[in-house]
Amino acid sequence: MRNKFDMQLDLLNEQLTHMGELCEVAINRGTEALKKGDLKQAAEVIRADEEIDQMEKDVERLCLKLLLQQQPVARDLRQISAALKMITDMERIGDQASDIAEIIISENKSEATDIQTIGQMSESVAKMVRDSVNAYVEKDLELSRQVMEADDAVDRLFEENKQELINFISDNKGVQGKRAIDLIMVAKYLERIGDHATNIAEWVEFSITGIHKDSQV
Repeated sequence: MRNKFDMQLDLLNEQLTHMGELCEVAINRGTEALKKGDLKQAAEVIRADEEIDQMEKDVERLCLKLLLQQQPVARDLRQISAALKMITDMERIGDQASDIAEIIISENKSEATDIQTIGQMSESVAKMVRDSVNAYVEKDLELSRQVMEADDAVDRLFEENKQELINFISDNKGVQGKRAIDLIMVAKYLERIGDHATNIAEWVEFSITGIHKDSQV
């Protein structure tokens, strides 16, 4: 019975890893689509979000099966409960990446964009997502805490980017000003992705220690 349970836990790890990879790809493709003004790639991000949504349902189904059929002990219970929380944040990460793609598509034009700061944010949050899921699979408490710490740098990049764009808007009205507002929204979506990756890392910590947000659970 335990061998079967362990195999199902391994499957859970595989599905979470795949879902995290989909999120990372969606983030990277969304940013690349923005950089190149690639409407086709933006549409691919939206389709990827649909796959992430389906993965959420698949992982949820597996978690509920493990809870109802296997009667897991304390540590296993924490691991499964954390996975249920994590997939909610990963689904929202897919939504945020899709929102970025929607902005590109709504402009309905292929226009390359200089997005140095936004590009840095995208790389950072994609790594946070990857590291948070890896921390869960590897039960790596230190890695999960590195993800939490990385969120501060993403927040600083967001504030830097926002201020630069606000200054640009004050000097440029009309089409260019609207473009800057769209970029602020893109930066905000990336900042939220960082928050969701941090949430995932916090649930990883709970799965390992039984502690979440300074409270004993």
